[in-house]
Amino acid sequence: MEASGKLICRQRQVLFSFLLLGLSLAGAAEPRRYSVVEETEGSSFVTNLAKDLGLEQREFSRRGVRVVSRGNKLHLQLNQETGDLLLNEKLDREDLCGHTEPCVLRFQVLLESPFEFFQAELQVIDINDHSPVFLDKQMLVKVSESSPPGTTFPLKNAEDLDVGQNNIENYIISPNSYFRVLTRKRSDGRKYPELVLDKALDREEEAQLRLTLTALDGGSPPRSGTAQVYIEVLDVNDNAPEFEQPFYRVQISEDSPVGFLVVKVSATDVDTGVNGEISYSLFQASDEIGKTFKINPLTGEIEVKEQLDFEKLQSYEVNIEARDAGTFSGKCTVLIQVMDVNDHAPEVTMSAFTSPIPENAPETVVALFSVSDLDSGENGKISCSIQEDLPFLLKSAENFYTLLTETPLDRESRAEYNITITVTDLGTPMLKTQLNMTVLVADVNDNAPAFTQTSYTLFVRENNSPALHIGSVSATDRDSGTNAQVTYSLLPPQDPHLPLASLVSINADNGHLFALRSLDYEALQGFEFRVGASDRGSPALSSEALVRVLVLDANDNSPFVLYPLQN
Repeated sequence: MEASGKLICRQRQVLFSFLLLGLSLAGAAEPRRYSVVEETEGSSFVTNLAKDLGLEQREFSRRGVRVVSRGNKLHLQLNQETGDLLLNEKLDREDLCGHTEPCVLRFQVLLESPFEFFQAELQVIDINDHSPVFLDKQMLVKVSESSPPGTTFPLKNAEDLDVGQNNIENYIISPNSYFRVLTRKRSDGRKYPELVLDKALDREEEAQLRLTLTALDGGSPPRSGTAQVYIEVLDVNDNAPEFEQPFYRVQISEDSPVGFLVVKVSATDVDTGVNGEISYSLFQASDEIGKTFKINPLTGEIEVKEQLDFEKLQSYEVNIEARDAGTFSGKCTVLIQVMDVNDHAPEVTMSAFTSPIPENAPETVVALFSVSDLDSGENGKISCSIQEDLPFLLKSAENFYTLLTETPLDRESRAEYNITITVTDLGTPMLKTQLNMTVLVADVNDNAPAFTQTSYTLFVRENNSPALHIGSVSATDRDSGTNAQVTYSLLPPQDPHLPLASLVSINADNGHLFALRSLDYEALQGFEFRVGASDRGSPALSSEALVRVLVLDANDNSPFVLYPLQN
């Protein structure tokens, strides 16, 4: 009976799963996809990984199968004895993803021996467990008795935490002789009610109306929520403010400071006196909009009230109301698009690391890690690299990287490698994260000193004093110990007629260059030579750089007359 109940639970909770047809490195195939209905009880069955992997139970245990996810927040647990993948807890789609649809939780399955892994996704399916709710249970709409049929009045919308067809589908209003309601859709997909006047009002006949507004979602069975709409009929101030344009579209960078001017809206009223005086305010502003933006009631200037965050919200639809001193108002919409800036450095998550590495082992896995970036677009694209001239290489599969030895290592030649994994995004400015690790082997002198520049240009004004410091060259060596100690020297000049030894000298320890004698621009306007940087390894390695010395002219010669000849 227990087994039968478990089978029924599996069939009811899990909608579908894609059978894994063999294991390869991630990136070679699409992620394995599973799904589960939200509010499914913890420990419910999702799939059998041993069967998906095509492994016998003994092989499954030997391979050391693990389930990991970003941030080490596991929503799944793996039964090592049976290979069953189970829910770790009851999942609430709204807590996990909010209004994002589909709600996908990404995780990886790692096999430790040997290292293999693949990507997988668990989609949490929404159920209709929330009813539409009006934030304001009562709404007051003031309508002039002179308003013609067809006039529309936007009403405050309801909120529903569910998504898709379980979200708000339409609005209805209680039967009456004057108004009907239309369901409109904003640019962000949310639906709001709009009251439409079907029949002209007469304040002397009926000064007030009370209607019931109902929001219905598309679930089965549908859920609903209601609010009361009070209509107040007015017969004064028969001109409403009108905006210069009904729709404003602006872009603003997420790093804009508090107080930054987003846009200035403007409305006019053809009425005179107090009836033509306009004040601006946010209309139907959600808590998020109200704490993020503010509007000057006199000028219509919308400013940033709180720091924006592209990763939190990419756009805002702000409704602005212009109300005159009487009872009429006009509406416009400001669509504010937040532009992403590169404010998140890439993240590196190390999954496995092995050290020391056995010598003479071909293509040994050193480390397994994943990279991610919270930014989007180019700001979220990531490149990963290690230092050059190292016997290691990186292999990538989507956001996973494997660090391997490129050639067999020789411990007697080098004791250790300090490897810096540099993860850089493609944003502007670029942000990077570095991860340092040490792999034990023995150092050999396999790196020559490297100059900071391939060529140097130095300027010296003529008539200089002897032994003048005219500049420096600099080279570094990636080796350690004596293998990294650099000695600088002058190399024989290519021009055999250039008396280099009498012109310049170099400090062997720091690369400082000195002019040995006073230079004369009229005799020598410039010369070039090469310098060498050698380490103290055995055998020593060296590199060269070109140095150009340009002599600057000084006004040290008086003019003289060539003709006629002077005594």
